[in-house]
Amino acid sequence: MSDVVVLMAYGSPERLVDVPAYYADIRGGRPIRPELMEDLVERYRRLGIEESSPLNAITEQTRAALEAELGLPVFTGMKHWPPRIAEAAESALATGADRIVGLVLAPHYSMMSIRGYRDQLEQAVGDRAELHFVDSWHDEPGFIDFLTDRVRGTDAHVVFTAHSLPARIIEAGDPYKTQLFETAELVAQAAGLTDWSFSFQSESPTGEPWLGPDILDHLVTLHESGVDNVLVCPVGFVSDHLEIRWDLDVEAKEKAAELGMQLARIDMANDDPAFVETLAVIVRRALGVPSAT
Repeated sequence: MSDVVVLMAYGSPERLVDVPAYYADIRGGRPIRPELMEDLVERYRRLGIEESSPLNAITEQTRAALEAELGLPVFTGMKHWPPRIAEAAESALATGADRIVGLVLAPHYSMMSIRGYRDQLEQAVGDRAELHFVDSWHDEPGFIDFLTDRVRGTDAHVVFTAHSLPARIIEAGDPYKTQLFETAELVAQAAGLTDWSFSFQSESPTGEPWLGPDILDHLVTLHESGVDNVLVCPVGFVSDHLEIRWDLDVEAKEKAAELGMQLARIDMANDDPAFVETLAVIVRRALGVPSAT
């Protein structure tokens, strides 16, 4: 039996001139206000994306490391940029794969995010191979250990963060927020943290309520309560992408400096060997193969 992995991520534009097409893909044909487009282009410009994207390179490094760890073909499929999920599925099937594991580089399930990846992969694979899709790995021991090692022993107030989503998902029974808090609590318990909180980031201006508090507002609240040293621990992200390098490394740090606070964040997982081994454990479990560890 031949096994292959489709490793999925959100995707990033490869060049600055690609940003409008990328944003249009995310918006799915909905109108885009010019000022929002200009703001996104400027963010990518300031991150140094002109003719090639260091953000996509990070995903490729993770893919290559996982492939080497597993000894199985691993193909990258992006939700909003080439190579698309459907392209990755075709590449996987072209190897003669009987079984395909679908794994998203996002630990927490939401109908607004992970279900979209699953729908695309299921449609692309059809009945041509046996699909094993990993819906969530928010409480994976290796993932918890990885984050625990990043925050253990800190004297700072730890703020766990994740991408915000429209608040209406709660009424729909979406497990996203519950899973996020489970991750944070597991890490805090394992690290012996008593001084920590949770906030959201990267909210989009859609005109409806989103999950909060937003990290920028939360920093103000922490400052008013006497906190002056913060360590940000993203739990909903695993790579140094736009939401990390801009929303935290630029906007959150600027807000902290404005308030006279110290702010640092943990190093992201990216292709760290311990994190890659955790991904390999998840894949092996999905295939019913005993872990090498």
